[in-house]
Amino acid sequence: MQKAQNKLAVLSCSHSASEFLFPLPGKEMDAQYEAFSLVGKTVKEQLGSKLLEAPHLTEPCESLLAGSISMALCYISRLQKNVPAGVKMHSRICVITGSNEGGSQYITFMNAFFTARKLGIVVDTCALDKTLTLLQQGCDITKGQYLKVEKLDGLLQFLLWVFLPPPQMRHKLVLPPAPKLDYRASCFCHRQLVDIGYVCSVCLSVFCKYTPICTTCNAIFKAPEPLTTKPKKKKKTDKN
Repeated sequence: MQKAQNKLAVLSCSHSASEFLFPLPGKEMDAQYEAFSLVGKTVKEQLGSKLLEAPHLTEPCESLLAGSISMALCYISRLQKNVPAGVKMHSRICVITGSNEGGSQYITFMNAFFTARKLGIVVDTCALDKTLTLLQQGCDITKGQYLKVEKLDGLLQFLLWVFLPPPQMRHKLVLPPAPKLDYRASCFCHRQLVDIGYVCSVCLSVFCKYTPICTTCNAIFKAPEPLTTKPKKKKKTDKN
């Protein structure tokens, strides 16, 4: 409602699918206030139906969050094509998640973050449960804001204070300090951060231990040769 030209899209993300909750296909609103009045109702109804349809899981699974961010980038790119020549959209993505870290989607996350930076799209993250290193890196790459909400009672206040103001105005606000960023990569075998590891030369997957076959792209590698040390030369001693 801050501007008549503003548009909003809401996506849901689960372990099995990423879908649009708003806007729905075939439902276009002419008036800005009419659209605003239907956002809450539509999102609530759609999200409730998705939760009821979701299968019961016996084991934890990763959500397809990287795919949802990619869908948002495609949606923004499609809208940009309809903008008149010479007009630039100031788009941004706000991720609100309570999921765990998706280490297996590392490459997809990085591709999405660097694509967003190239397109000038800011990615913000509101973490509701755990600290998410990958999303911290994404916010830093795209000049976005990362915040971990400790108490859900203040969620609305944080959304209005931290994430609602446009990025161009944030330097004038007193925002929470940015967390200490850890740019170490997580290995694809144990999902743990590593200081030194093995990198696949084909798909750039990171492993903490040597593996003859890359589990991501099935590339085959030769076993590393053992390090050989040259014998030290003996010093010559003068004989009297």
